[in-house]
Order: sequence, then C-alpha cells, then structure tokens
Amino acid sequence: MPGMDHQGRFRRAALELGVPDDEISRFSEHLRLSIGLYGAAGGSPVGQVGGLPRLPVGMDWPSAEGMPLPFVFSVDCAVLPRPDGFDLPADGTLLFFLDHEEDYEDDTGRYARVVYVPDGTETAVAESSGPEFVEERYDVGAGLVARLPSWFGTDEDDEEEDWDDLSPFQQELALGLKQDIPHLDELRALAHDLWSGDGRLASAYIGGHVDDEVITNIAEQVLAGREKAGEIAVPSGKWYSHVEKEKHWLATEWTTLASFPTASDVFYGSFVIRCDDLAAARVDKALPLTEFTE
Repeated sequence: MPGMDHQGRFRRAALELGVPDDEISRFSEHLRLSIGLYGAAGGSPVGQVGGLPRLPVGMDWPSAEGMPLPFVFSVDCAVLPRPDGFDLPADGTLLFFLDHEEDYEDDTGRYARVVYVPDGTETAVAESSGPEFVEERYDVGAGLVARLPSWFGTDEDDEEEDWDDLSPFQQELALGLKQDIPHLDELRALAHDLWSGDGRLASAYIGGHVDDEVITNIAEQVLAGREKAGEIAVPSGKWYSHVEKEKHWLATEWTTLASFPTASDVFYGSFVIRCDDLAAARVDKALPLTEFTE
C-alpha cells in the first residue's frame, strides 16, 4: 500500500482548528500510528490470524525444546497501511510465533519467533504438528490507530490513580507538556478522531509506543551494561532517576513490532524492536514479552 503523509494530514486538520504551528510540531513528536488488525468482513485481507502459516519451502516449523511454537498471525507487508516513521519492509510477509505460557516463565526469548519471508520466496503451507498448535484461521483487514505515550497529557486534574502511577520524571514531562501545548486536549481528540481503527478490539496491533514496563527493563539493562563497561558511574540513590531519563530517550529508538491477546485470556504477547533493526528487516532482533493480565 503506498505511503501517505499522515503527519501532513494531521497538521492541516489542526491548523484548520486554529492551533498554532509550533504546538502541532511539539505534539507530533509524540504521535505514533499503529496498525490494527480486524476480522475482515469482505474487502481485501492483509493477513491471517491462526490456521497454518506459509513458510519457505524446506523451512521447518519454528520450535523450541523440540516442540513447535504456536503460530499467532501473519501479515503481507505490501498491502499494510504505511504509518509515517514506521519502517516495515516494503513487501514480503511477517509471521509471528509464540508459546505464551512458556515465554512468560522464561527470559531467553527462545519460545518466541518472528519470521520474515522476502517477496519472491517460494513458500508452501506448513504441515500441522498437532491440533494443539493450530488455532482457528480467519482473515484480517487493517486500520490505523493513534497512539501516545502512557504519561502523555496526564495531570493532577485527571484521576488521582493515573497521576500517581507516573514517575516523578514523567509527571515533570506531563506538566511541561501542558505549558508547551495549551491546545493539548484538542490535538489529542483530533488524533483519535482521525485514526480510531474501526471501533472494535483488534486481533493484533503492529507498531506504536513500547509498553512502559518493557522500556524500563531495556533502560535498566543499558545502564547496567554501561556501568559494567566503566562508561558511567551512577551515584548511590540516583539509579532510579537515571533509569527514567534513559528510558525517555530509548523510547524514540524502540518501537512495538506487534502486540496481541493470546489464546489464553490471561496473557498478552508483544514483540519490541529497535527502529534501525526494523528498517533493516532484522526482525530476528525483536524481543518478546508475555504479560500476565490478571
């Protein structure tokens, strides 16, 4: 699907509302669009959820510890919407495999796999390794959904629990945002009006901001590595504030590749990836995370 100037569309619509250009630019720095995948009722599908995947001829079904990994979904990159700044491959197919129960208990990533099949590769429908690894298949269409950071636009006037969930650093960012963008509420409403998917819960999302817990873990690992290498020395009692600042910058370098509810109602799966790895189609670098939702 050809790229569209989503930022330009948003700017034009905001200017028509009388919002100053500098406020639009400041807001747009944090606006990302994710691709929601919805059960296709007619129209052209962009992928499939469940069923049997098409794998390159000669490729074994991805597995771990000798057990096949459940296939979650696949998408045809050539027909997906193209959000600004989200560098999915221009064509080819992405396939996602995840054993959510095993991945939740494991931090090696071996129970999850993202496979990229370049356009022109000879493929065949993989043979089933057993009914327990195959969910019912259905085709999906796509729609764009506006995404903003979890701390974005929150202030003391919102629900107290929402404000208290923010770290001191995030509270400082949120307050600064209110001062820099007086029309914040109007811009947030406009973004969601323009890109709200189709109003249904999606089977999966591609793209968007990385979950706060995930980016916190990445920031902690980065800082610990830099300390071990002797690049930095974090003073006693300052670790938490350093992590908060580090994850704020890392959030611009990482993106969610995919997120989705699993076959179990109590687990939610996701893959995150560095933006430069995604641009180079190094999807094997994606990190899985399975969260317990209850």
